[in-house]
Amino acid sequence: MSLADSQRSRRARLPTSVRGRAVLVAWAFIVPAFIFYATFVLVPIGLSIYYSLLRWDGIGKATFKGLSNYLVVLSESDFLQILGNAFQLVAYFTLIPVAIGLGVASAIRNHLGGRFGAAARTVLFIPQVIPLVAAGIAWSWMLASNGVVNQALGLIGLGGIARGWLGDFDFALPAVGLIGAWVLLGLCTMLLVTGIARIDPSLYEAAKIDGASAWDEFRWITLPGLRQEIGVCVTVTVIAALASFDIVYIATGGGPGIQTTVPGLEIYRLAFAHRQVGLASALAVVLMLLVIVCVLPIQWLTRQPK
Repeated sequence: MSLADSQRSRRARLPTSVRGRAVLVAWAFIVPAFIFYATFVLVPIGLSIYYSLLRWDGIGKATFKGLSNYLVVLSESDFLQILGNAFQLVAYFTLIPVAIGLGVASAIRNHLGGRFGAAARTVLFIPQVIPLVAAGIAWSWMLASNGVVNQALGLIGLGGIARGWLGDFDFALPAVGLIGAWVLLGLCTMLLVTGIARIDPSLYEAAKIDGASAWDEFRWITLPGLRQEIGVCVTVTVIAALASFDIVYIATGGGPGIQTTVPGLEIYRLAFAHRQVGLASALAVVLMLLVIVCVLPIQWLTRQPK
């Protein structure tokens, strides 16, 4: 008899009153959590979908418009550029922290154990505990025309490329992306360092005996062993990029023009500055669907059996 069958048989032998109490206890834990989840997640999502079908200023009488708000979001060039900005930030928020985090985690395992490893983890995690507003302000000062970054470029003979990075039409979005990558690097590194510590050391020892190089160890042992951790890092950073608001609002305000405007910032402007609640809700629903479409494949891939 299998373990599952034996457990079912033991439950079947329990008195009805005991099973009933167990069910009641289970529901006692589930119901409060579900009420909280429904109140703060499901109901707002439902209201956003409802508002997205209206033309409403948030105060006066609403007019039903059907899917017209969605047609505006998915057809006008400004909205398409705003959505494109969010996907460009994914490249910075995700690829840079995950790639550097993998390298740092491997280096800590191979060369920076003990106190040095602890110090490296602490230094890299500091950006994660800094409020995003403070990080945005600090980086806006450093990337200004007379900021630390341009001064450093001048000291090494690269003053010719100095500019007001956050006010440049070509470099503003990459500059914001690098700020986000800096903030998320610590989280990704800690997750990957924790994951690499779970990998059986005997696998690395066997690889060394077989003459495997450091790259072979990384490719065939470290990467497969960190599959779930990499999935978590990618999921968190993709959501952070698509739902970004704080850093963009503080560092650039969405400018110059709409070069760094992201959906979260545009939703805020539409709803509270332009009083277009229906259009803002439609953009919010589209953003939610984009997040789901991006995250679900990542979760599916990282949970597949090796």
